[in-house]
Amino acid sequence: MLKKIINILKVLWRGIKGFFPWYASLYKGHKWYTKTAVGIMSAIVALFLYLGMVDINFLWLFGKSPGFYEIMTPPKNAGSEVYSADSVLLGRYLKENRIPVRYNEISPSFWRALIDTEDERFYEHHGIDFEGIGGAVKDAVTHNGARGASTITQQLAKNLFQVRRGNSQGFFGHIPGLRLIVDKSKEWIIAIKLELIYSKDAILTMYANTVDFGNNAFGIKTAAKTYFNTTPDKLTPDQCALLVGMLKATSYYNPITRPENALKRRNQVLINMRDHNDLTAEACDSLMKKRIVLDVQQMDDDSGRAKYFRDAVAKFLKQQPELDGYDLYSSGLRIYTTIDTRLQKYAEQAVTKQMRVVQRAFEGNWYHEDPWRDEKGQVIPNFIEGIAQRLPVYKALQAKYPNQPDSVNYYMNKKHKVRLFDYEKGHITADMSSMDSIRYMVRFMHSAFVAIEPQTGAVKAWVGDIDYDTWNYDKVTAERQPGSTFKLFVYTEAIDQGLAPCDKRRDEYFSMQVEDDETHEMKTWAPTNANGYFTGDSIPLRSAFAQSINSIAARLGQEVGTSNIIKMAQKMGIKSPLKDKPALALGSSDVNLLELAGAYTTIANDGRHHDPILVTKVVDDQGNVLYEADDDDTQAVSHRTAFLMQQMLKAGLVEPGGTSQPLNSYITKDTDWGGKTGTSNNHSDAWYIGVSPNLVCGAWVGGEYRCIHFRYGKMGQGGRAALPIVGNFIKAVWKDKRFMKYHAKWQPDDDIDKSLYECQSYWSKPKRKLDTIYVDRSSEANKADEDLNDEDMNNDESAVEGEGNEPEPTSTRHHTGKSHSGRNNSSEADIPL
Repeated sequence: MLKKIINILKVLWRGIKGFFPWYASLYKGHKWYTKTAVGIMSAIVALFLYLGMVDINFLWLFGKSPGFYEIMTPPKNAGSEVYSADSVLLGRYLKENRIPVRYNEISPSFWRALIDTEDERFYEHHGIDFEGIGGAVKDAVTHNGARGASTITQQLAKNLFQVRRGNSQGFFGHIPGLRLIVDKSKEWIIAIKLELIYSKDAILTMYANTVDFGNNAFGIKTAAKTYFNTTPDKLTPDQCALLVGMLKATSYYNPITRPENALKRRNQVLINMRDHNDLTAEACDSLMKKRIVLDVQQMDDDSGRAKYFRDAVAKFLKQQPELDGYDLYSSGLRIYTTIDTRLQKYAEQAVTKQMRVVQRAFEGNWYHEDPWRDEKGQVIPNFIEGIAQRLPVYKALQAKYPNQPDSVNYYMNKKHKVRLFDYEKGHITADMSSMDSIRYMVRFMHSAFVAIEPQTGAVKAWVGDIDYDTWNYDKVTAERQPGSTFKLFVYTEAIDQGLAPCDKRRDEYFSMQVEDDETHEMKTWAPTNANGYFTGDSIPLRSAFAQSINSIAARLGQEVGTSNIIKMAQKMGIKSPLKDKPALALGSSDVNLLELAGAYTTIANDGRHHDPILVTKVVDDQGNVLYEADDDDTQAVSHRTAFLMQQMLKAGLVEPGGTSQPLNSYITKDTDWGGKTGTSNNHSDAWYIGVSPNLVCGAWVGGEYRCIHFRYGKMGQGGRAALPIVGNFIKAVWKDKRFMKYHAKWQPDDDIDKSLYECQSYWSKPKRKLDTIYVDRSSEANKADEDLNDEDMNNDESAVEGEGNEPEPTSTRHHTGKSHSGRNNSSEADIPL
């Protein structure tokens, strides 16, 4: 093999050595005209050889150029559009703000203005305008101004294939002077290929869809929307002239920032149209007198509606194998989702309305004190400093000032302009140090909300937090302790094992030895009740569930088995890992709001479970369906179990002491509603899940960090902080006649004996105690109490229904409502009304 290569090289070398004497002989002894002809032919051959070498990137000197296949399948670079269930554009995923359109969807005036200004011989050349090149050379030599020689096809080649960037640059591309020659050569080659493959109209269309109009507006459709809030087919001649005029220099002729320059350039384009008989003199004069009128509608990746939801959709789509090979940000997909913009609006309004109240209450609760506390109620040292050290600005300062902590601290505490969230103004700018801005921002309480259709799993509303521009982290999918909302799975498993709502269990003290996760030592775990005492009475499960009695739920968890509870939760849709520990029955294992609300839909849908659906269909730019949601569901629990649990959930609104009773002030009688509140350790998490036959709603309220929460239980409960969000949403939706389909009642089941679920209610008058620690609170805190719906104590729920992630030793209660172990076992009877 090596011998053959050597022989080939020898032949080539002999050919090269023989070529030059032969070529010289063409000139020797010949007439001048023969020499001239040989010179011209030599130049032409050399040019073709050069262009061939450029096209194949000979010896990697010229950089990569696209082949015919790449030109036949050019990159789209079009953002994907996200649509709601009610056919509203929610937003786009994009690298460049671009939406392609067809030739006949663009105003003819735009084509005339473009050709008259950018390439007047467009229909006469085949990619390269030699007459234009000659004119440009003459102007350069005579210094008579300057004109562009690039054709529309050449400009398209540059826009489509970025021949002047990245791996398109070879060795010669790094040599000044040669680089320009090589780049122009590539544009010529690609332009000729484009003309060979595409029609003139197709070239114009591709150009209009790829050209940059400034202000992150790529393509004519986005430009028409950005500058005039219209579509390309409705552009007027003067608007077309303005857009075409910008192509010469989008910054210098930007009508937003430099309207005078844009006006002059627009008028020049109108004159070009007149000179090419594409506009009458009268029309030209009239249009030139018009001032520029803009209707700016700028859109980027973060603009639009339901931003948290769109982030969740993007994350979901990236996990789908059907979309492998497609780039969400450049493939021009159309994504059809389950969200309803009208319901989304009601959800956002409900969250904002309640969180204003919650925030005012929180500020009144802590007043000027630091709210970041440990389980003993003590301020956590260096808490703010710990957050700061994880920020990019802190790491950048450390890199700039290594081993100089004083310099880092100086700049972290130096005041500067910062943008902050504010409920009244949306966002404010203040002079504040980075450290103070952290202290300001962590004091905000946060929220999340979802609404799901039980029969389809369709997510109809999704609110990830109080402000997307400030907090991108989506709380709908954040894992937190669910508190008593997890009792749904305890009671569902109990019913599934044969118990009934009217069966009784005793409310009494009990304890057991469990292993501590950290120390691995055995400790006594003894759950307490929200009211701080045990009645010793036998109570129907219906009443125990409605009143959220911890002792019965915990004992029931042991009776049916925590491993069975875990299996039940998983069948109903919980995917987060659950710890097989006694405290699981009280909600000690973290879950997220989406899966929790999705699990509740199983009961609403008569035991059939459908995973939450965000996307119904994805199609490409040719209309081909790439992905379609699966509409299958499974029978997670029996119809009997689901029916009896529906009665249990409804009991929360009608049973004396039911924690869901406040929901009655929001709902109408034409729909069955049930619900469950939940509050986790130290009031860190407040939950409420509202359940009806055709819609399930879930809300969460809490701090960004678990150590930031209400100081005492009343205001941090699920029934006080989260339930009103669900209630306000329901109230708005049920007033809207467009959503009558959600008005429904569960069908009675005559095969199930009513004596199993209709029985005498149980109620024990609460033993109320006054906690004198908080009698002299600020008037702001007292006002906050009133704002948070100051119902009677019989609707209160403990802030420790989750009873902690770890086993808890028994202890003697004292006046703060906390155990000596530091775990919060506060009773709301300790809170003054």
